[in-house]
Amino acid sequence: MITDINELDLNKTYSYADYLTWQFQEKLELIKGKIFKMSPAPSTNHQRISMELAGILYNFFKPHQFNLFAAPFDVRLIDKKKSTLDQEIFTVVQPDLCVICEETKIDERGAIGAPDLVIEILSPGNSNKEMKYKFDLYEEAGVQEYWIVNPADKTLFIYVLKENQFIGMHPLIEEDSIQSKLFPDLDFQLAEIFN
Repeated sequence: MITDINELDLNKTYSYADYLTWQFQEKLELIKGKIFKMSPAPSTNHQRISMELAGILYNFFKPHQFNLFAAPFDVRLIDKKKSTLDQEIFTVVQPDLCVICEETKIDERGAIGAPDLVIEILSPGNSNKEMKYKFDLYEEAGVQEYWIVNPADKTLFIYVLKENQFIGMHPLIEEDSIQSKLFPDLDFQLAEIFN
């Protein structure tokens, strides 16, 4: 058991089995075995946007009996070997919001495998991670739809997986309507989340 983040070697590759032994306050994500510190507590604006989105999504998905989760919620992404053994999983992320349609991907420790929809809300400290590293991870893992919300510009970017590659939809601004490609009946005004 490791109780101090300073005991970790940031150059080492860690697995989910290692991650489970860490007992310290700092929040981390593992991306291909490398440690990425999460931003401190999200800003008030980030939390408001997250809650507005969660409310809209909850109301939409509840009748469909799909699962909506909000951070902190561990999502273990499995690599090309498709191993689900803790010591062979090297990526654990905590998306701001995610929707999982397959009940078999959910266990008491979070989710294992790609969610169907992932939503990340940019913060000043995490923009590079969300725009580069997580984009590549979610694409490789098979996330069907990925939304990136930019509170500073009041914009939203939707990426849809086609033939194992994300295709970007037209960027949305505050006056636009969001319509999910994966869930076509999920349709609302972007302005609703920026109140």
